Amino acid sequence: MLNSILTIAGLTFREAVRRRIALAAFVLGLAFVALFNAGLYFILVEWAQDYPDGGAQQALILRGVMNALGVAGMYAINFLALALGALLAADTLAGEIGSGAIQSIVTKPIARWHVVVGKWLGFALMLAIYLALTTTGVVVGLQVQADYLVPGLERGIPLMYLVSLVVMSVTLMCSSRLSALATGGVIFGLYGLGFIGSMVEQIGSTLGNATAVDIGILTSLLVPTEAIWRRAAFEMSSPITQAVGMMTPFSGFGPAPSPLMIGYGVVYAAAALWIGANWFAQRDL
Repeated sequence: MLNSILTIAGLTFREAVRRRIALAAFVLGLAFVALFNAGLYFILVEWAQDYPDGGAQQALILRGVMNALGVAGMYAINFLALALGALLAADTLAGEIGSGAIQSIVTKPIARWHVVVGKWLGFALMLAIYLALTTTGVVVGLQVQADYLVPGLERGIPLMYLVSLVVMSVTLMCSSRLSALATGGVIFGLYGLGFIGSMVEQIGSTLGNATAVDIGILTSLLVPTEAIWRRAAFEMSSPITQAVGMMTPFSGFGPAPSPLMIGYGVVYAAAALWIGANWFAQRDL
């Protein structure tokens, strides 16, 4: 069993490397890292010109600016990673079923759920490498140029990875039943729903509107990606920002989601994978 799953995972990873979608995502990721570091350089040059004498107060403000830039950079990477997970998984089962290529796999003496789990592992490895490269570019850029280390990286980056795994798992689930085009529409529709629901919850919390908060919480349970990201952003925010509440457009505002959302996200991704494996096992190929 394990050998067949790992074999499928290896084949999936190599296929993902050869696909133009993955290449384009890596190129965009590297381009973003380069743009981020170039922008950071010019911000620091301008800051040095405006405040040549420095001082404790200016140093504190600069650290706040660097933290906001770091969280903004992670927000962009979070979106690129979840988009990569969705694009890779949307066509993997649906496309192979449509082209008939899946017959070369399912006719072998392996269980169908091995195929789904193996593909999930291959894509999970791809996403881990992508996040490692892009987040390292942002973290090292801030460290080298501004002597600033984003706090809570050991907690924030794994949560970003969880966001991409949730999206990829749901995409793989839909791909086991729907066409690639329909899967893509469903996934990005769900992501938009989660984003709007998160905004409704935050605005409702700020205004003290319990109904809006309840709607946002319900939406977060249906699509937990945005709530998990807000927790990741909270973990990577400075202590001052955490004390007063998240206050940037990229991390949201108002209270951070409960740590229980992390466990819920793990269960959510596992459930999506399980449903996808069962759907694929029952599908007439």
